[in-house]
Amino acid sequence: MPAVSKGDGMRGLAVFISDIRNCKSKEAEIKRINKELANIRSKFKGDKALDGYSKKKYVCKLLFIFLLGHDIDFGHMEAVNLLSSNKYTEKQIGYLFISVLVNSNSELIRLINNAIKNDLASRNPTFMCLALHCIANVGSREMGEAFAADIPRILVAGDSMDSVKQSAALCLLRLYKASPDLVPMGEWTARVVHLLNDQHMGVVTAAVSLITCLCKKNPDDFKTCISLAVSRLSRIVSSASTDLQDYTYYFVPAPWLSVKLLRLLQCYPPPEDAAVKGRLVECLETVLNKAQEPPKSKKVQHSNAKNAILFETISLIIHYDSEPNLLVRACNQLGQFLQHRETNLRYLALESMCMLASSEFSHEAVKTHIDTVINALKTERDVSVRQRAADLLYAMCDRSNAKQIVSEMLRYLETADYAIREEIVLKVAILAEKYAVDYSWYVDTILNLIRIAGDYVSEEVWYRVLQIVTNRDDVQGYAAKTVFEALQAPACHENMVKVGGYILGEFGNLIAGDPRSSPPVQFSLLHSKFHLCSVATRALLLSTYIKFINLFPETKATIQGVLRAGSQLRNADVELQQRAVEYLTLSSVASTDVLATVLEEMPPFPERESSILAKLKRKKGPGAGSALDDGRRDPSSNDINGGVEPTPSTVSTPSPSADLLGLRAAPPPAAPPAPASAGNLLVDVFSDGPPAQPSLGPTPEQAFLSELEPPAPESPMALLADPAPAADPGPEDIGPPIPEADDLLNKFVCKNNGVLFENQLLQIGVKSEFRQNLGRMYLFYGNKTSVQFQNFSPTVVHPGDLQTQLAVQTKRVAAQVDGGAQVQQVLNIECLRDFLTPPLLSVRFRYGGAPQSLTLKLPVTINKFFQPTEMAAQDFFQRWKQLSLPLQEAQKIFKANHPMDAEVTKAKLLGFGSALLDNVDPNPENFVGAGIIQTKALQVGCLLRLEPNAQAQMYRLTLRTSKEPVSRHLCELLAQQF
Repeated sequence: MPAVSKGDGMRGLAVFISDIRNCKSKEAEIKRINKELANIRSKFKGDKALDGYSKKKYVCKLLFIFLLGHDIDFGHMEAVNLLSSNKYTEKQIGYLFISVLVNSNSELIRLINNAIKNDLASRNPTFMCLALHCIANVGSREMGEAFAADIPRILVAGDSMDSVKQSAALCLLRLYKASPDLVPMGEWTARVVHLLNDQHMGVVTAAVSLITCLCKKNPDDFKTCISLAVSRLSRIVSSASTDLQDYTYYFVPAPWLSVKLLRLLQCYPPPEDAAVKGRLVECLETVLNKAQEPPKSKKVQHSNAKNAILFETISLIIHYDSEPNLLVRACNQLGQFLQHRETNLRYLALESMCMLASSEFSHEAVKTHIDTVINALKTERDVSVRQRAADLLYAMCDRSNAKQIVSEMLRYLETADYAIREEIVLKVAILAEKYAVDYSWYVDTILNLIRIAGDYVSEEVWYRVLQIVTNRDDVQGYAAKTVFEALQAPACHENMVKVGGYILGEFGNLIAGDPRSSPPVQFSLLHSKFHLCSVATRALLLSTYIKFINLFPETKATIQGVLRAGSQLRNADVELQQRAVEYLTLSSVASTDVLATVLEEMPPFPERESSILAKLKRKKGPGAGSALDDGRRDPSSNDINGGVEPTPSTVSTPSPSADLLGLRAAPPPAAPPAPASAGNLLVDVFSDGPPAQPSLGPTPEQAFLSELEPPAPESPMALLADPAPAADPGPEDIGPPIPEADDLLNKFVCKNNGVLFENQLLQIGVKSEFRQNLGRMYLFYGNKTSVQFQNFSPTVVHPGDLQTQLAVQTKRVAAQVDGGAQVQQVLNIECLRDFLTPPLLSVRFRYGGAPQSLTLKLPVTINKFFQPTEMAAQDFFQRWKQLSLPLQEAQKIFKANHPMDAEVTKAKLLGFGSALLDNVDPNPENFVGAGIIQTKALQVGCLLRLEPNAQAQMYRLTLRTSKEPVSRHLCELLAQQF
C-alpha cells in the first residue's frame, strides 16, 4: 500500500484521542465524546459542504468512538461518499468504516456495491485490493450474489497483479465459507489449480487455502492439484534457507506454505502416479531427517516453525497409512518429544501417537513407549497432557498389556481430575470387557471402578456388567460372591447396591450354601442399604426381594413383613407403592409353581455391540480421534458378550462423523428381551445377528444402527399404528432434489440400512423394514457441528400423483438439534398401488443464523414391497409363458459397472427382494428369481432372469410382470446395481 504522506495527518483526530486519554473518569470521557458527537453531527448537517479531508477526519473520529464501545447511529452516508474519492487515504478510511460498522442488512449495501464495482473495474491494484478486503470483511449474502462471478475472473486473469490475486483468493475463500452455493464452479477451477505454480509465494499461499476449502466439497474437480502440490512442496523442502529469503522464517523456508500444502494433500488418498508418490515420500523423509539435525537457531520461533512442519508431515503419514517405514520413523520421532521440556510438544506428541496406535504398521512401535506414557499419566502437571496420556494408553492397549494398562488407569483414577474421571471410567470399562483374560478379572475391574469412582460410573457401565454376568454361566457364582463381599463395606456406593441387588436376586442361590452368605444374611445385607438409596434403587431392591421369595422360601415371612410395612404400602412415590402392593399380593396368592414361572431367572440378553463405546464417543463429541474408533484389529482380543470390533478394511483415519450416530444406550437389564418369532419380525430384521450368537462387525455405513432395537408390532397393521401425520409442504414449496439424489437413492435399492446423506453439517441415516404392503422407516439426523440447529424441520413430500399411490405418515421431531446430537424420526409407509417415483424428503433448519435446506429422494422404491416366492422349475416356466405379451416383458443388455462376482450378484438379487430359484435355468451361471409385489389394491407377480457373460463383461436382464410400467421400472432399478 502507498505510504500516507505527511500532509495527510489529521491533527484534530490526534487532539481528540489525547483528550480521551487524559480523562480522569468515565463520566468525563462520556462528556467529551458527547461533545464531539454533537460537533460532528452539526458539521454533517451544516449547509457548508465538507471537503474530503474533513469527512475523513470526522469519520475516523466516529470509528474511534465506536471502538471505545459507544453506539454510532450516523455518519454511514459520509463514509460511503468517501468511497468515490480518488485519494487512497480517504477511500481507505471509507472502506474501514464500512467494514466495521455497516451491517450486512443495511440499506446502504447497494450504494456500497456500486462503489466496489467501480473500484474492481478501475484496474488500479490498490483500489481493487481495498474493494476485495471490504467484500471479505462484510461477507454478506447480497455482496456474494453481486460479486461471486467477478472475483474468480479477477483471480485467474493474466493481467492481475500478485497483490490483487492474493486478495481475490482470500476474498473468494471468505464468500465460499459463508455461502458455498453462491460460488459457481466453472472453467476457472482448473485454472486456479495452476496458481500453485505461481512465482509469487504469497499468491501460492492464498491459493492453497482456497483450493483446500474447495476440494473438500468437490474433490474430483481439483484432483490435478496433487502433483502440483507435491512439486511445490518438494522445491520448498529441498531448498536452503537462503533460496527463499523473503519467505524464510528463522532459517525455516516458507513454513506456513509447507503446512498448508501438507494439509491440502490430506484431502486425498495417496497419489496413484508412482513418480509423484515417490517424490512425495522423498519429501516426507527429508522433513523427518531435518527434524534430527541440530537447530540452526536457539530462538523459540525457529523450533516452532520446524515442529509445525514436522507434525503436519506426521499427520499426512498417518492419513496415508501405507508406508510402514515412515510410520515407524514418525513414531520414533514422536517418542523423543514425550520427555521434552516443552509442555505443548509433549501434548502434540501424545495426540499424534494416539492416531499412530490405530495403524497396524506402527502399533508395536507405539507400545515400546508404554512406560514413558504411564509416567506422564502419573507426573504431568497439566491436566490436558494427562488426558492425552490416558487416551494413548487406551489406544495402545491390546491383549498383551491390557492388565498393566487397566491397573495403571485404575490407580490414576483415585487421584484423577474430576473433569476427566467419567471418561477414564468408560475407557477402563471398555478395555476390561474387550481384552478380558478371564471373566472374574472383568468383574473385579468393574467393581473396583464402582468402589473408586462410583459417582462417575454411568448406567451404561453397570448395565453392561449385568448383561455379561447374565450371559455367562461360568462367572455367575464368582460375581455373586464378589458383590456380596463388596456390599459388606461400611460405605458402599449406590451403584454397587444396584449391581449387588440385581446379581444376588438372580444368582444369590449359588452362594447360599455358605453360612456366611445364607439367604437371611443376603437379605439383611441388602435391606440395610435400602433406606439410604434413591427411589430407583429402592424399586430395584423390591424386585430383588420378590425374587428372594422364589429362590429362598424361608425368607418369605420376613420379606412379606417388609412389603406389608406402612412405609411401603403408603409410600409417597407411586412406583414404590405399586411394586410393594403387587409383590405382596403375588407372594400371598400365587402358588409355588406360578411364582417360579413368573420369577424365573432372566434369559440371556441379545448379543449386541457394547453401548459403552458409544457413550465414550458421545462424551468426546464430534471430531473424536482415532483412539476411540479402533481401526486396528487385534487378533488376540477377546470380545466378551459379542462385542464388535471393526474389520481390517476399516484401517484408515476415521472421519469426524464416525461418532455421531449409533449412540443409543443399552436398555436397562431389568427388562427381559422379547423372544424372536415370526410374529416379531422387526426384532428379527433390526437385530445385528441371530439371538445368542456373536454379532458380526458392522460396515462403516451401518455402525450407527448397531444399538437400535425398535418395538415390535404384533401384526402387520401395527406398522401403521400412529395415525398422526405431520402437515407436509407441497412440491412447489421445496427446492429440486440435490444433484446426487439419484445416486444416493440407487445405493438403497438392494439394502435397507445405511447413511443416506452426509455433508459438513448433517448426517442422515436410514433403517427400514418392509412386510407385505407396509413398511416402517427410521431416519436419524445427526448434527456434526458443535452449534445447535434451530427450526429443524424434516418433511416428506409426495410429488405428482404419488399421494394416491403411497401413504407416508411421519412423526414430528424436535425443532432444536444440539451440537453432536442425533434425533430420530419414524415414518410409517403403506403401498396403495404400484408407483414409479419415490417421495421427497425436505430438510430445513437454521445453522448459525443462516437458513439451510436440502431435498433428497426417500429410499422407498417399488421393490421394497416384494414378497419372495419359491416355485419349482415347471411352475416357473409355465408362469413365464403366461407373461409372454410384449408389454409385460422388459429386457436390458448392459455392460458391467462392477466386478462380476457371483456371490455379490446373488446378495444383490436377494436384497432386491425376489427369491432365487435353484436348478431352474439350464445354464448354472444364470440367476432366476420370483416374487410378488404387494400393494393394497392388487398384487403384481414378477419373474426375472439375469444372464451374466463374464468374458464380454456384459449382462442381459429380463423381467416379466403382469403390469407393463412395473416391468420397465424394475428393470431400470435392478440394472443400475450391476
